[in-house]
Order: sequence, then structure tokens, then C-alpha cells
Amino acid sequence: MQSSLLQMLELIDLTSLNDTDNAEVIAALCQKAVSTNGHVAAVCIYPPFVSQAKKLLVNESVRIATVANFPQGTDLLETVLTSIHQVIANGADEIDVVFPYQDYLRGEKEKAYDFIRACKAACGEKILLKVILETGALLDSAVIAEASYHVCHAGADFLKTSTGKISIGATLEAARTILMTIKKIPRSIGFKVSGGVRTVEQAEQYVKLAEDILGPEWVTPKHFRIGASQLIDAIQARLSS
Repeated sequence: MQSSLLQMLELIDLTSLNDTDNAEVIAALCQKAVSTNGHVAAVCIYPPFVSQAKKLLVNESVRIATVANFPQGTDLLETVLTSIHQVIANGADEIDVVFPYQDYLRGEKEKAYDFIRACKAACGEKILLKVILETGALLDSAVIAEASYHVCHAGADFLKTSTGKISIGATLEAARTILMTIKKIPRSIGFKVSGGVRTVEQAEQYVKLAEDILGPEWVTPKHFRIGASQLIDAIQARLSS
């Protein structure tokens, strides 16, 4: 049990994306990211805090993730690309960009895919592009599968379920659809579950699902993340009990 908890700790993208975030909140988040039990995969924060987090975690194996086109997915492409270039210059290792799902649902599919292509071009090969599909808005499994497939071919390095900012977050059904799509792609694509994962039991369900579909050896921080803010507290409480 302890080994599985330690593994789960290393899969977390420790997240704070609140309007009330400030330097003190980010400092506490970065402190929480590293403990005697190990460290999380990444911290995920708003762009203005990237420089601060990079300095605080400069000697740690914790990646710096931030968001773009967040949370509605309706920002102008030029604005998003400018932001991506700036946060990379400030030290970001990963960009979690919201897929323009509203354009997609209006039938402007190629526009939405071109958006992702442009974002990946801005990231280059060294910066991970994690595309937030917002599966709670796409809803239908066939729609999620189609969007997942084409977003992978548009350059995504990871597919992510949710922003956590709409009423429907991650679901096992949506995760299964995405993972089955990833399995069909002839290059390495990761998966990040995010949006309502708060307990160890919830996280275990997604870990098991990924292991069943893509194998236990696939479930490492390189391929699998859990975006969460509260999960780490539940894990640490169990490890210390």
C-alpha cells in the first residue's frame, strides 16, 4: 500500500489555479511539492507565478506547468502564443492549453485543430503541450474520441480531461475513451486526469484504468499525471498514519 501511495505522489501535478492566488500561496504550494516522502511531478500555476516557482524549485526535480487559453478556451490565438513564449522564457516546462472546444462544437473543427498546431509550434520539442479537452463540455464518447484523435495528430504531447472550472469534471468514461484513443496513436502521448480528483480512492480508479489499457509500466510521470490540489494531503496523511 505504501509503495502505491508513493507512486501516486509522483504522478501529481500539484495545482493552484484560483483567482485568490498570490506569492504566499505559490510559496506554500512549492514547499508542499517536495517532502521526505518524495516529490510531485509538477506544480501547475497561473502564468504570473512561473518565475517565482522556477526560483523556488530550481534544485528540485519538479517541473513547472502553467495554463494558456484558460479556462474558457476562447482567447485569441495571437494572445495565447504571446503568453506561451513569455512563460517559456520565464521557466515553464509544460503548457496546459485549453482546446478551443466551443469552436469545435460549432463545427469549426479545423480552426480548433490549427490552434493546437500553432501552440505546439510555439512550444517546440522541449516543452510539453498538454491539451485540455474539457470533456464535460464535449460529453459524447464519440465526440471525445474524435477530438482526442485529431488533437494528437495536431501535436499534443498529453491529453487532459478538464479545466476543473465547469460543472462536469473528469469521469472514468471520458478517461477510458481518451486512453483507448492514445493506444491507437503511433507515437508516445500522455494522459492527465483533472477535475474533481480529490481522494486516494478516486485516483486509484484512474491509475487502474490506465494500467488495464496501456499497461502498468506506462503509468509513470512521463505518461500519466493527476491534476489535483487536495489529493496530496490525503496521500501524506495515509503515509504518516
